[in-house]
Order: sequence, then C-alpha cells, then structure tokens
Amino acid sequence: MGSAALEILGLVLCLVGWVGLILACGLPMWQVTAFLDHNIVTAQTTWKGLWMSCVVQSTGHMQCKVYDSVLALSTEVQAARALTVGAVLLALVALFVTLAGAQCTTCVAPGPAKARVALTGGALYALCGLLALVPLCWFANIVVREFYDPTVPMSQKYELGAALYIGWAASALLMCGGGLVCCGAWVCAGRPDFSFPVKYSVSRRPTATGDYDKKNYV
Repeated sequence: MGSAALEILGLVLCLVGWVGLILACGLPMWQVTAFLDHNIVTAQTTWKGLWMSCVVQSTGHMQCKVYDSVLALSTEVQAARALTVGAVLLALVALFVTLAGAQCTTCVAPGPAKARVALTGGALYALCGLLALVPLCWFANIVVREFYDPTVPMSQKYELGAALYIGWAASALLMCGGGLVCCGAWVCAGRPDFSFPVKYSVSRRPTATGDYDKKNYV
C-alpha cells in the first residue's frame, strides 16, 4: 500500500510539473527588461519569450507580436523551442506509460512486468525534467552574461523572467515525481504477488425463507 501511495503522489507531482512546463513554454516572460526614459514620463517593460515579444506600458496597455520567421530567430530560441516542446510531448508519453504500470490500474497484469512499466514511466518523467532544464539554464546564462557585459547598452539589458522560475519549479516537480514513481515501482519489482489491494465481497444469495445467507457474505 505504501508503494502505491508513492506512485500516486509521484504521478500528481508530475502532472503539476507538466502543467507548469506548458505554462512556462507559452509565457513570453523568459527575458524581461524595464527602463525609464528620462525625457518622457512613460515607462515600459519589454518581454521576450519563445513565441512572441510584448511591450507593456505603465498605463497598462500591452502589445504583443508573434515572431514572423522561425529561421530568423536566434539559435538559442530555436533550440529552446525544440527542447521544451519535446519535453512536453515526452511527458505525455510518460503519463500513459505510468498509468499503464501503476498499481491502481489493471492495464497490465500484476507482477514484475507491471513494475518495470511503471519504472519506465518514472524514468521518462525524470528525463523530461532534465530535458527542460537545458533551455532554461541556457537562457539564464545568456541573460546574466549580457547583463554584466559593459558593451551592452543599458536599454538592452535583460533580467530573468517569471517563465524561467516557473520552468525551474516544473522541472523540479517532474524529477521529484519521477523519482517517487520509480521508488514505488522498485519496491514491487521483486514481488510478483504484490498489487494494489482490492477487496471483493461475495454476493449474498436469498434462502428459501427470503432472508440472505450470511455465511456467504464477506
């Protein structure tokens, strides 16, 4: 029962991390810059993401523009797109594999094979977390390096956006959840008779007097 609880808890963490990864992929706040032109009163913030860039005025007006050409994008943006989308799709595959091997489902017969399927799903989730970390850390390194570069103008310096922090949290949840699923499956790997406890009761049969036979009831 404890290993089944580990698998369920790990699957919940992985699902939350998967949603967070999708959110981080879609948000335009991977790079954020805020500056104030001293000649005018209007302040604005520029956001840059994997799919679009936005300009937010201090008045609350926001204007976003989707990138026109994929080939015109920088190498890090193209690689981040591929890795992030790949991690999201791999997490979807890991979900079906984990559900097939989970102790609370009957897709696979209980035994070592079922535990190995769940172990594979947990490993795929952990791989998703590591795969998502690559573009996140790559972008963070570029932002920090350019921020401290004296040759970059102040108006073109960027800071770490909220999407990076959401992505890091999602990656941590995916790796932790995948580890819990693997731990739960590892406990059952050497126990063919170990399965999620399900109790069944024998149906009661009426006697000649119309009462139910209590001896056949569990």
